[in-house]
Amino acid sequence: QVQLVESGGGSVQAGGSLRLSCAASGFTFSTICMGWFRQAPGKEREGVAAIDGNGVTMYADSVQGRFTISQDNAKNTLYLQMNALKPEDTAMYYCAADDCYSVSWPLTLDTHLEYRGQGTQVTVSS
Repeated sequence: QVQLVESGGGSVQAGGSLRLSCAASGFTFSTICMGWFRQAPGKEREGVAAIDGNGVTMYADSVQGRFTISQDNAKNTLYLQMNALKPEDTAMYYCAADDCYSVSWPLTLDTHLEYRGQGTQVTVSS
């Protein structure tokens, strides 16, 4: 059974940093595509960053240069390092994953990834 558990959210002031973690378990796929998306109250879901099975990364324009997605395969953990945070980054952040052979290719921030965590809240104050 696939499980994704996010952690690392919190409240910070503008300009601060947070690192989100997503612990993954139960995967039987040979190649896993993973990503982060966020949703703020009253707003549409937004893909933030993703990484495909080849290690290729992609970012939303709104976070490019400030956020970094990475993964530690030995720990089965996905990370999102968030620097220079802005109040508009305030949202619930979710980790998502899927078998790369099951998703539309090439991977984009809009690609549907079947498995998702419960989310971790990020609040940035001005």
